[in-house]
Amino acid sequence: MLNNNLKRKLSVLGAAVIACCLIALAFSEDSEAARRKFTKKGCVDCHTDFSKKYLSMKNVHKVVAEEKCEECHLRHGVVAKLILKEDGNNLCYTCHKVEDLKLNQENVHTAVRRGECISCHNPHASDDPYLLASEGNSVCFACHDEEEYNRKVVHRVIKDDGCLSCHSVHAAPEKNLLSSTAPELCLSCHDSDAGKFKKAHGEYPVEKEDCNSCHAPHSSMRKNLMKASIHEPVGSASCGDCHESPSGAKPFAVQAEGEELCFFCHDKADLMAGGDVEHEPFKSGECLSCHDVHTSDQQHLLVAGGNSLCFTCHQDPGKNVRFPHEPLQGEDGCLSCHAAHSGSHQAQLGMAVDQLCFSCHAGTEAAGKKLKNQHPPYADADCATCHNPHGANLPNLMVKRGDEVCYSCHMDLESKYQKKNIHDPVRKGNCIACHSGHGSADKKFLKERGNKLCEQCHEPLMKKESGENVHSPFADDDCLTCHDPHASDMKGMLVAEQESLCFSCHDYLEDGLKSAESRHQVVMDGQCTECHDPHKSGLETLLKAPSPELCLNCHQDIQDKMATERIHPPAARDCLRCHQPHYSDDAAMLMSQPLHDLCSQCHDYDRDSFKDAHLDIDPAVINCVNCHTPHTSQDAKFFKQKLHGPFAARTCDPCHIVEQK
Repeated sequence: MLNNNLKRKLSVLGAAVIACCLIALAFSEDSEAARRKFTKKGCVDCHTDFSKKYLSMKNVHKVVAEEKCEECHLRHGVVAKLILKEDGNNLCYTCHKVEDLKLNQENVHTAVRRGECISCHNPHASDDPYLLASEGNSVCFACHDEEEYNRKVVHRVIKDDGCLSCHSVHAAPEKNLLSSTAPELCLSCHDSDAGKFKKAHGEYPVEKEDCNSCHAPHSSMRKNLMKASIHEPVGSASCGDCHESPSGAKPFAVQAEGEELCFFCHDKADLMAGGDVEHEPFKSGECLSCHDVHTSDQQHLLVAGGNSLCFTCHQDPGKNVRFPHEPLQGEDGCLSCHAAHSGSHQAQLGMAVDQLCFSCHAGTEAAGKKLKNQHPPYADADCATCHNPHGANLPNLMVKRGDEVCYSCHMDLESKYQKKNIHDPVRKGNCIACHSGHGSADKKFLKERGNKLCEQCHEPLMKKESGENVHSPFADDDCLTCHDPHASDMKGMLVAEQESLCFSCHDYLEDGLKSAESRHQVVMDGQCTECHDPHKSGLETLLKAPSPELCLNCHQDIQDKMATERIHPPAARDCLRCHQPHYSDDAAMLMSQPLHDLCSQCHDYDRDSFKDAHLDIDPAVINCVNCHTPHTSQDAKFFKQKLHGPFAARTCDPCHIVEQK
């Protein structure tokens, strides 16, 4: 009993000890966890280079100074990423309200409209006010061409006060972000009542007009900021030459309308310069379609510079083309070829087409004079028949693809060339691969004569090696004897079917075939090139391969037997030892001579061994191929595969009466 109580007490004590240990262990783990707790780092703890660069500047963005990076950025991990909470200006507008910036006005700064606040402002810090990316006007010149603002005479207000003296930074009701209308803005500095002001403007009440009609607002090469090109009466303050008196009821009314006013000073005949094809605005007296009346930034008082003036009425012919005509892109542009007011030729050209084109293309003119045969459009100086004078998507300013240009005159040829086989240059519309567009020494305007022309593309084939046998037309550089240069229904661009084409020279073969007893099938099919190369070969008679290889290309059954059976020596050496290649007077197998005579060339009929083997039968009555195969056999004596039993045993007695010697 005592032992049981003792055991019970010891058990309780052990459990208590274990519980205490577990509790102590738990507290120990909590303490360790507390010691290992992470401490949150700020952005600048890692971006130390950022701190050095920005935090010491004069003007620091408020959220940057307060280290509130997450007002704009999303946090990232070890891998650095620039993740903004909003795109573009939308991020800025979370603090800087659109209403406060007055962006709801009619004209908004392009940078703002594109969502590019940071093109002007640094989002973190700057040494310049308003976090500008650079100082003063230089921030504007990041987009605006500085040269336009730094000419010889610079508007004083730009020098002294900068761009913001006249322009708003973000938005404005006036165009060009002006802080007020042009006259009001200008008169805020320039006193219109001053004597100097009135004298300079001929006493006219210009304070109600747009100053920019005569003056450049930023800088100019002329004094008083006058624009580059000045109408003479404006330059001399002689406004009364065109306008009514400054003291009149309508001082700016003109003394005459339209061209009549201009012709007070400008002589029409002088402007036409002898031309009789007038520019439509000039003809209808609409001088102001092209010219400004007072001043202009363009020469000759033009309302727009270069070709852009012409393209206000005429579609830009050089737009979206791969090959614009060079003069159209040059300094003179359209005026390189066309007269401004009137020309002596169609389309206001200043001279005849050939003279005009050759004024630049002198080399083409010089080369053309040496041509024995000139292409009619070239001879007639009608360059625009083939070439676009403004620009084209095809080389050499061709108005269309080569064949389309040619077919516009040679209309009958387009249908003529629609055949099974078309010469590659014709198929691709590249007529000038062979023909010269302007002319040539050749009547058909070919660039080269004979095979020299063909060599441009077929050079490897045309190369002639010493020791080769060459087909006569090929040797004579006369490809067109056999080939059509444009298109043909015959394979190989032949001018006729092979049979009739070859027989036109090799007529003896045609005559022989008619009287022959046997004919080679490939010859009958007119497929001469199955055996002969039509151009050149290292073998006689232009064979493509030596015999028997050539013959075995077709006679596959014989070739197969040659691989497994005994080969008759003549068959192994040359098929032509026994056969004719084209036709034969012998009825069987194109034999070169009667069978009896043919076999006797190798087999001596007078030898005893021959007589014994053939029972002294007269050779003249023996048909060798009745028993023997002429090409191959499994038998040593070239007997046929199937033999009569006694004959296979080499005995004739069972059937024939054989006299004993």
